[in-house]
Amino acid sequence: MAAPALSSRSGSAGSVGNSPTMAAGRLPGVGPELDFRSAARMEDLNRLIQEFSKHDQREYDDQRALEIHTAKDFIFSMLGMVQKLDQKLPVANEYLLLSGGVREGVVDMDLDELSVYARGTDYDMDFTLLVPALKLHDRNQPVTLDMRHSALGHSWLSLRLFDEGTINKWKDCCTIVDHINGTTNYFFSPTLVADWFYQSISLVLLEVQKKPQRGMPRVEKVERNGTIISVILGVGSSRMLYDIVPVVSFKGWPAVAQSWLMENHFWDGKITEEEVISGFYLVPACSNKGRKENEWRLSFARSEVQLKKCISSSLMQAYQACKAIIIKLLSRPKAISPYHLRSIMLWACDRLPANYLSQDDFSAHFLLGLIDDLQHCLVNKMCPNYFIPQCNMLEHLSDETAMLHARKLSSVRSDPAEHLRTTIEHAKAANRLTVDLQWRGSANNLPSPQSDAGGENQPDDRLAKKLQQLVTENPGKSISVFINPDDVTRPHFRIDDKFF
Repeated sequence: MAAPALSSRSGSAGSVGNSPTMAAGRLPGVGPELDFRSAARMEDLNRLIQEFSKHDQREYDDQRALEIHTAKDFIFSMLGMVQKLDQKLPVANEYLLLSGGVREGVVDMDLDELSVYARGTDYDMDFTLLVPALKLHDRNQPVTLDMRHSALGHSWLSLRLFDEGTINKWKDCCTIVDHINGTTNYFFSPTLVADWFYQSISLVLLEVQKKPQRGMPRVEKVERNGTIISVILGVGSSRMLYDIVPVVSFKGWPAVAQSWLMENHFWDGKITEEEVISGFYLVPACSNKGRKENEWRLSFARSEVQLKKCISSSLMQAYQACKAIIIKLLSRPKAISPYHLRSIMLWACDRLPANYLSQDDFSAHFLLGLIDDLQHCLVNKMCPNYFIPQCNMLEHLSDETAMLHARKLSSVRSDPAEHLRTTIEHAKAANRLTVDLQWRGSANNLPSPQSDAGGENQPDDRLAKKLQQLVTENPGKSISVFINPDDVTRPHFRIDDKFF
C-alpha cells in the first residue's frame, strides 16, 4: 500500500519544485512568494504559524514546574497503591509518560466515548500515561499475537503466553473460550481491565481523600472515558489532566510490522534501529467492526517518541498548527483524529528530501502540504498506518463522511490565513482563561504545593529548577518512570537512557 501522496516515497531534490503548495521561489522583480491556491503570501503564513506557536507553547516557570512535579508524584504514588490492592500490576513497572492527552492524538485510541475537555476551560496542561497491566519483556521469547479474529493492526491476547500465577491473578479480567479438546483459553479483555482499573483508582482516591495531607493535589475529576481513565488534578493554580491508559507492554517487534523495517526511512543514520524497535504496546482500542471485549490495538508510541527527535522544528510547528485547525473543524461527524495527521507527517518525512524538510522558513509550505495530503487521503479513503502500511486507517469511512470532510479542508486550503487567525484567537482565549483562574486563585489564597506543605514535607525549590532544566534540555525524549510500590515516595526517572 502506498504512502498517502501523489508522488512516490523516494522523493528527490529535483522533484520538490513540482509541489502544488510551493512556488518556484523569489525571482528578481517578481515580488513575494505566493501560495498558488489561496494567493496568501508565504511570509504572512509563516508569521501566523510562529504566532500560533508562541501562544500554544506551555511555559514552565519554577512555580509551574513544581506544581507539575507534585501532580506527577501524586499520580505515581496512587498507582503504587493500586498495585498494593491486589498485586495485579507488575511490582517493578515502567510507565511511558507522553506530553499531551489522548484527545491530542499522542496515542492511537480514537474512542467514541471521550468527553470533550478544553484547555483553559477544564485544564491547563495534559498528559497521557501508559501503564502496563502486563509485561512480556523476555527478548528470547517470540512475540506471538492472535490476529485471527481481528482487523489488521489489532489483536486478541491469550494469557497462554504467561505463567500460571499471572493467569490466576487476571482470570476475572478475561473472556473465556472452551475448546473441543477440553482446554480453556483466557483472552485478556480491554474492557474488563478498564473496569478493574477504574474501580481500583476510584477506591484508592477515595481512601486518600479521607486522610488529606497538606500540599496534596485536589482531585477535581475522575472519569472513565471508554477504556481510559481521565483524572484532573488541581495543584496550586494549575490544573493537570492525566489520561491513564492500561496497556500490555512488549519488548521486541511484532511480525506484522516486520516488512516496514526493510524499507528506507528518514531516521536512518540519525537514530539506531534498536532505539526505534525497542518495544511496542497493545492499547485498549477496538477496530470499527471488532469485539470491544477482546480486541486490542497495536501501538508504537515508544518508537514515535524516538522518531520525533528526527523531525525539524519548522515541520513540527506546521503540524501543531494544522492539528489545531482540524481538531475543531473535523470533529463532527467523527472521522479524522490527530493521529491520522501524525501518520501523514511521518510519511511525508520518508517521501521528501531531508534538506527540504529542514528549511527554517518553510513552515507555511509544510502546513499547506499537510492539508493537501490529508484532503488526498479523504478523497481516496486511504491513510496507511506508518508502521503497518497494509493497514488503511480510513477504510471504514462512508463516502459521504469522507467527502464532507474533504470539502471542509478545501475551505481551509482556500483561505489558510483566516483559519490560522482563528486558531490563534482560540489559543489566546485558553491562555486568558488559565491566567484568570491563576489570578482568582491567588486572590482567594488558593493553596500551592509551596505554601501549603509545611515542616519536613516542604518541597525543595531546587527540585523545581532541576525539573525545569530536564524539560528544557530533553525536548521530545522518552520519559519513563520506575516505581517501587514499597517506597512510592521515590520514583526513578529515566529520560531515554539516563537515570535521575
